[in-house]
Amino acid sequence: MSSISHSASSAHAPVARERAATSATTVTSTAVARYSFAGVRLLLAVEFLWAFGDKLFGWGLGTPTERAWINGGSPTAGYLGGVEGPFAGFFGALAGNVVIDWLFMLGLLGIGLALALGIGMRIAAGAGALLMLLMWFASMPLENNPFVDYHLVDAVLLIGLAAFLAGDTFGLGKQWARLPLVKRFPVLR
Repeated sequence: MSSISHSASSAHAPVARERAATSATTVTSTAVARYSFAGVRLLLAVEFLWAFGDKLFGWGLGTPTERAWINGGSPTAGYLGGVEGPFAGFFGALAGNVVIDWLFMLGLLGIGLALALGIGMRIAAGAGALLMLLMWFASMPLENNPFVDYHLVDAVLLIGLAAFLAGDTFGLGKQWARLPLVKRFPVLR
């Protein structure tokens, strides 16, 4: 009887080791994914906040100081005013419009802060993806690739970050999700 139970337990040992190895790999993969997506979220936060700061203060990299918003410049006039291609008329009409300037700047700031803090990821992802898609259309025709540029990649990444709850790692997403208002309106998650 003892040899039968020993045989049965030794037959299950490889299966148990394989399950343990698979479980450890899954835990490691999940952790790597969580931290990677948190890193991407923070990088995109810097991208949006940098654009906001540069347009507001004119740090001299993308926006010259004399064209900064605080110096009377328009954050949309340069980019949208120079659009060529199939959507030039549409975007040209928006260039320099005070309402569009405010929406653009509030969008950059709000999306950037939400990404940095890891809160309101669904709204930030939706708004950010819309902004990136509009900028992708404004970039047509693309210089280096007929279809893909970073605007399109960022739009897809933003949606993935919200779906993956990337604000929960290195962010305030879990605490945010416990707020009564967020529980009542899950779109705020």
